[in-house]
Amino acid sequence: MKTILITGANGQLGRCFQKQSKKYPDFKILYCSSKELDITSKPALKEFFNAHQIDFCINTAAYTNVEQAEKENEQAYLVNAEGAKNIAEACKKQDSVLFHFSTDYVFNGQSGKPYKETDEVDPINIYGSSKLKGEREIQSVLNRYFIFRTSWLYSEFGHNFFRTIQRKADEHSTLNITTTQTGTPTNANDLADYVFKIIESGSKDFGLYHFSNEGEATWFDFAKEILEYSGKMEQVTLNKTGFFKTLAVRPEYSVLSKEKFTNTFWTVKDWKKSLHDLIDAID
Repeated sequence: MKTILITGANGQLGRCFQKQSKKYPDFKILYCSSKELDITSKPALKEFFNAHQIDFCINTAAYTNVEQAEKENEQAYLVNAEGAKNIAEACKKQDSVLFHFSTDYVFNGQSGKPYKETDEVDPINIYGSSKLKGEREIQSVLNRYFIFRTSWLYSEFGHNFFRTIQRKADEHSTLNITTTQTGTPTNANDLADYVFKIIESGSKDFGLYHFSNEGEATWFDFAKEILEYSGKMEQVTLNKTGFFKTLAVRPEYSVLSKEKFTNTFWTVKDWKKSLHDLIDAID
């Protein structure tokens, strides 16, 4: 039986892994919240790995508040870079395979075409810079890793755009949503399920991959689709805006190319189909 450690298990992505794990009863899974296992603490990681034989580590622990990272850059780097290095070193000692998650925000957004894994990186905010440093720390330590850059994660868990729009609709709010950023909404449940499939398959195709749902959208497109499919469009006033003030600069175009992922593993759902499936499941 494969033993899998999931760090950051109470976060959005961690909770999606908990949900998807029901499909994989043959896995022994150890769930640790960030409080239970702090990846920024080398002694804590050493003690945990000494007490357990870990075959696979799925690291969902991360500093993900893009806005706050601009004010708390030291904390962002501590978790996203130093923490990533610590867990890579712990995995190396046990020859554990590491799954780690990065972001479309490692790119500057000026490309205008879907970004491939080989494209030049140039993060324009602290969050993107800290995640890129985390990637490089892992790559300098390990050979047996899967790093997935993903984008615009949402689910029924935690704080995310999907849940915010649903809540605002229930409050009969006026929504001013930007049209100046284009990316791909990604159902975090899909990402979790594919990681489990890769473990189940025994794949040794280690490396860096881009993963999101297929297609592209602006944040306005995403909001409109959520409201229309949920039957809540009548509950809000939805406005397009070209400017939405944020502390962190965001890439204007950060669609990820899934060519490498689909050639190596499987095809990926279109973002609208995945969104509809989630809304149907919740209803």
